[in-house]
Amino acid sequence: MLNHLTLKDFAVVSASELAFGQGLTAVSGETGAGKSLIVDALLWLTGTRADAGIVRHGAERAELAAEFGLHDAPDAAAWLRDNDLDDADGCQLRRVIRADGGSRAWINGRPATLAQLSELGGLLVEIHGQHEHQALLERGHQLGLLDAFGQHEPRLAEVRTLAQAWAELDREITEISRAGDVADRIGYLEHQLGELGKENLEVSDIDEMLGAHRRQSHAASLLSGYDLALTRLAGDDGLSVTRGLRQVAGELARHVDAEPRLAEIVSLFESAEIQLAEAASSLERLRDDLDLDPQHLQQLESRMARLHDLARKHRVPLNELAHRRDAITAELDALRHASERSDSLFAEREAAGQRWQAAAEKLSAARIATAKRIGKAVSALMGELGMAGGVFAVELTPQDSPKPHVLGAERCEFLVSANPGQPPRALRKVASGGELARISLAIEVAALGLDSVPTMIFDEVDTGIGGAVAEVVGQKLRTLGKTRQVLCVTHLPQVAAQGHHHFQVNKAVNGSATYSAVSVLDDKARIEELARMLGGVEITKETRANAKQMLGKAQSA
Repeated sequence: MLNHLTLKDFAVVSASELAFGQGLTAVSGETGAGKSLIVDALLWLTGTRADAGIVRHGAERAELAAEFGLHDAPDAAAWLRDNDLDDADGCQLRRVIRADGGSRAWINGRPATLAQLSELGGLLVEIHGQHEHQALLERGHQLGLLDAFGQHEPRLAEVRTLAQAWAELDREITEISRAGDVADRIGYLEHQLGELGKENLEVSDIDEMLGAHRRQSHAASLLSGYDLALTRLAGDDGLSVTRGLRQVAGELARHVDAEPRLAEIVSLFESAEIQLAEAASSLERLRDDLDLDPQHLQQLESRMARLHDLARKHRVPLNELAHRRDAITAELDALRHASERSDSLFAEREAAGQRWQAAAEKLSAARIATAKRIGKAVSALMGELGMAGGVFAVELTPQDSPKPHVLGAERCEFLVSANPGQPPRALRKVASGGELARISLAIEVAALGLDSVPTMIFDEVDTGIGGAVAEVVGQKLRTLGKTRQVLCVTHLPQVAAQGHHHFQVNKAVNGSATYSAVSVLDDKARIEELARMLGGVEITKETRANAKQMLGKAQSA
């Protein structure tokens, strides 16, 4: 639900901050005052391409921001989570459009693309009116609305799952078929695997080989280093390090009675003597283990050369040769079983197609029944909305592709005939903006807001009507407001009186500049605005009484 809308330097609005509530909100004002600015602002906030003309004259940029609650928008909340743009239980859209035509957008304070704004905006706001941005004109949305009206989701989910399973089997068959005659490939891979199989390629063995090679390569210097260290430790070229430590410890021990703290130092020397003895023993073992063997070194170098040749041939590091061997083994197994797998896949695909067909037929039967119900309901509402004799119908036609489709076996097209005797035409081809808006309203009322979009906006849905029809339009909008948040831009008092809330847009001229401001009306101000909408140049006492009666009747219903 839309909670707040903030406008700054937008068209003729210098600055405005609006709070919205549940139910139906009516927006009215003098002709040319800018009643549709709220609609325009939400269009820009939901992905419409930037136009420098919306920046107020003399300003550097226009700034727009909207805050939505997500308690009634689970699809939008899921989208935000999937795109790592979620922020608690709310959603903020912000857009800045510069006077040079450039723009930037943010979702919950993080930079966003227009595509992201549009995708998310479609889950938050649905706009109906005399413009091209109407979701109801899109055939995909029409099919979704039909399924929502008939509560087909369980059947549709089954069809979608089966179509995806069929597509996966078909993709695997295509990949096998693309490979063609694999005999040459099998022979080539077997040769490669034979070469790799002659060597021990495990990472631990290769590391051990490299270590052995390093030791053999440096055997002479290592032996020299071992001997020198042992000689010095043993004292063969002078005083033994161990003996020197023992002498120092003994000398200091004679003074412990005089200075007890020397005992700890003497202990450290004794520990050092023990560690030196252990070090000397370890050095002796290393020296004894080291075998200066030129033949072994040559064998290690030969093996290293073979491994490096294999690594260059397969374009992998030494420690990935085992992975390459395993990959070749897996590919060989797949190729050897390709023919057998292909026969199995064809059978599986055929069975999957039959399962999809059965599920799709059940969905098609449900859609046919639902199409009749929604057609009858909307046709009846069209009569109430001033299009007596008008007909609404849902046309179901086969999908273009014979393959199993995730949306079922048919496409959907909404058809309307606004006047008796005229053949129904596609809703997207209806010329009259006013008729299109009222038909959209009839569809939404008939569906009782079954689509998941929480906020619906109707811009000038009352164009070309008046009197009793206008009152019915207002009543239908109020009914829709029981299940969805509804905003309606209107010039008719019969519609405005039905609103749970009422905004008024006023235009004023200050010198050479024109400004528009939006204000929230209380009951007294609403009566004055309804009287203005009812009356002419002069508002009389009778007009105000009529407005008061109209408002009271609407609010008590």
